[in-house]
Amino acid sequence: ICDHLLAAEQKTYYNTLLALRGFCSLHAHDHQLALQDFQKVIEHDSPHPNSCIKALCGRGLIRISGGSPYLTALDYITACQLKLEETIFTIKSYVPWNQRGLLLKVLQEEGQKMLQKKRYPGGSSVSFSSRWFFLFSFFPSRDAPGVYQLASLLVELDTCDEASRILCADALYQMGRVEEAHKLLLVALSKNPQRSPILARLALLQLKKGFTYDGNQLLKKVIRIGDTSCLLPIMDIFKDEDRKLMQTHCHFKALTILKDKQEDADIKEAIAYLSFAIIAAGGYAEDCLLIRAGCYGRLGQKKTAIFDFNAILKEDPRNVQALSGRGLIYLALKQQKEAVQDLISALKVEAGAVIPAILSLKQEAQGLITQWLLQHGRTALAELVATKNLIKEETLRDLLMIAKALIKIRKDPQYHIFYTDVLIAKGRYEEARDHLREAFHHSPADDFVSARVAVLQLKKRNMPVAARSFSCLAKRDERELGFLLNFLDAKQQHNLSQVAAQEGNVLVKEHHYEKALGYYTLAVLTSRDNPRYLRRRAACFTHLKKYDRALKDMEKVMEKHGRSSLKTRVEDHCSKGHLLLLLAEEEAAVQQYIEALQLDESLALCSILKGPGREILTKTFHKVAQYNLEMQRYEEAWKITDYGLKIDKSTELKKLKTRLKREASSCSIH
Repeated sequence: ICDHLLAAEQKTYYNTLLALRGFCSLHAHDHQLALQDFQKVIEHDSPHPNSCIKALCGRGLIRISGGSPYLTALDYITACQLKLEETIFTIKSYVPWNQRGLLLKVLQEEGQKMLQKKRYPGGSSVSFSSRWFFLFSFFPSRDAPGVYQLASLLVELDTCDEASRILCADALYQMGRVEEAHKLLLVALSKNPQRSPILARLALLQLKKGFTYDGNQLLKKVIRIGDTSCLLPIMDIFKDEDRKLMQTHCHFKALTILKDKQEDADIKEAIAYLSFAIIAAGGYAEDCLLIRAGCYGRLGQKKTAIFDFNAILKEDPRNVQALSGRGLIYLALKQQKEAVQDLISALKVEAGAVIPAILSLKQEAQGLITQWLLQHGRTALAELVATKNLIKEETLRDLLMIAKALIKIRKDPQYHIFYTDVLIAKGRYEEARDHLREAFHHSPADDFVSARVAVLQLKKRNMPVAARSFSCLAKRDERELGFLLNFLDAKQQHNLSQVAAQEGNVLVKEHHYEKALGYYTLAVLTSRDNPRYLRRRAACFTHLKKYDRALKDMEKVMEKHGRSSLKTRVEDHCSKGHLLLLLAEEEAAVQQYIEALQLDESLALCSILKGPGREILTKTFHKVAQYNLEMQRYEEAWKITDYGLKIDKSTELKKLKTRLKREASSCSIH
């Protein structure tokens, strides 16, 4: 019918017929032909409003299926601006009922996006003829009146739809018609009193009108419902000054709660207000995030607290409060590496803010974190001085900062000693000496303190006094002494090893083995395990009946046999064998004596005469050989017996050898 009428010579109702034919094609799923007809109506030189409304509605439907929902919304806003009643009539008359639900949903979503300014902020990409420019002289995605008309259309189409009423209220708010928006929201709330999105909007409007109490009561309802996230989409609609108002109110309310109440329920309420404030600030409000992180920490939600601290540090990596706060949370989680890293970073920025935070902790927590910081500092310093890499000024500066903080937090001697070590490493010897004097002038002499004094005395070449102090520390903590010796240069260490060895020799002659031990240990450390000093220390250990320690020294000696003389090697094997005998490790002892005899029999026999003697040793050889015979290890038993007879022609060993011959021949007959 439309084709026939349009083909007639008289062009009556031309636009109306085109619009009708367009809908016919649309219902027949011929979108291309439908779009051509709708475009002709819209771009006609003599526009007909009602026909244009139909064409805009039809084109909008096509644009949904084409994946352009924004352009659909533009078409329907334009239609509403031409004539709202006609647009409603067109939708009800021409849009199939099974497509109407999708259309309303698309228009709701696009209207919301327009108010949130999430579409084409630079302008529309749609082009229109100059004759129709008056229809699009506004930019709908940034124009609340257009969205209001669209929302009004949606409300008329479905009076029970809550989302359409909220959209209408949002548009009225942006237009400055606050009272109308308020009334519309109250109507929506009367139908559903527990809807958080409506309550949150009403709270904002009440705060905006100065009704703080009413606004706060509404926010409390949202908190009780537990849907604080409902504010996220609303914040893109609120004006900047109103968002600031919401942020300020919620921040102040949270502080008031935390000031007056400390129960878990109160802290949770404060967290909710702080969350509102953070959302109102656009997702980042440093002061609110810091307070909320603290609240989460008090509730034991430590991982959530770290999340808030991370949000701050992402924006400001040098934020002292966030760094120290996160460090203390890691402390509570017993994550040592992370805690130390954060607190050191905070100390670098502003130590004056971090130290009070640590001092506010309980004694146990204070002790743990200071021990972690000390451990980190000593490890880093030991690495620096061991490699003689003292040119790393930045690292030394950081260590000095840590040391200064530690002596302010704790008064224990170990922290003052660490501070002194850092000063020595930096070459500030006078400061180090003054600090030792100030920190320990009331304390009795301590080996650890005396050793530091000794390091400083060596800078003045006072070798004997330094050696005495170091020898005392050597007996208590060999590892600590090794650390301190790294402060000395190679020449100082060489001279110190000679002085220590000489003093040790004097003490051994006087049978003061315990004192001599400290000097020999000093000599060993300063000479980098010189075998000569290791042998002397092993002899000291033996006199003191510390055979296992003596054995370890002899093992170190024998690892360096490459350049030793034959006599020395023989004597070392015999010494080790004697120690093994004293430790009741007879088989191992026998093997050492056999190796000595294999190297040089006469030298080995001379060494054996000095200790333990031929008689005792041949008895041990007999016992071990006898055991090997019983275990039917004939070759090993024969070898031990043979070498035992070289030490002494013992009757027992001769009998054993005869028995071995007999049993060996018996084995060969069978």
